[in-house]
Amino acid sequence: MPNPITASEKSGASLLARLFLLLIRVYRYAISPMLPNRCRFYPSCSAYGLEAIQRYGAWTGGWLTLKRLSRCHPWGQHGVDMVPDLADHHSSNCCQRKP
Repeated sequence: MPNPITASEKSGASLLARLFLLLIRVYRYAISPMLPNRCRFYPSCSAYGLEAIQRYGAWTGGWLTLKRLSRCHPWGQHGVDMVPDLADHHSSNCCQRKP
């Protein structure tokens, strides 16, 4: 099944982000089918990684993906764990000029 090019890839996602997305897709279609299903979360870690990197880029999305992978073990949590909506890094008035 061919992978459609996502909006982030068409809009000029960084080379590193495209590499991460490619690695996740290779895992999903070439390696994952040979392993037993053992997902503890919804969405799966690979789907989470794709969405996080598409939304936030290679660094922030990659960091979120690594944090998610570190929680995925037999003694960890389980359930629904969606990619978070990250707040803006600036407060509402931090960059405004003060008189």
